[in-house]
Amino acid sequence: MTTIIDKIAWIHIQDQRILCARSKGKALYYIPGGKRETGESDEETLIREVEEELSVRIHPASVSSFGVFEAAADSKSADTVVRMSCYTGEYEGTIQPASEIETTAWLGYKDIEQVSAATRLIMEDLHKRGLIV
Repeated sequence: MTTIIDKIAWIHIQDQRILCARSKGKALYYIPGGKRETGESDEETLIREVEEELSVRIHPASVSSFGVFEAAADSKSADTVVRMSCYTGEYEGTIQPASEIETTAWLGYKDIEQVSAATRLIMEDLHKRGLIV
């Protein structure tokens, strides 16, 4: 039986690179975001997780759905899949690692080997659309 890890993620592109984060003690980068808390909407989860991880506040009125991506979950059993519902949105503040985030990076398509499986799918899609190089 497949186990699904439901996550919400923030797609933020600047200069044809995507913002990624790496947690303390981890080797791979991923798209910022996380799991919803009980009763939270996707938008509420996105705003909370991005603020917790990156110290910036997403403007609720600017949140827009980007797509849903599924891939094998890193460091989990073979029957565990991560489902990432991705959103874009404008923010205020200065992006700085917080909470469990060790560092952030602006990654291009050439950096795809440094990211999680789900993030690879997203980067492939962004590259095909000409949004990252």
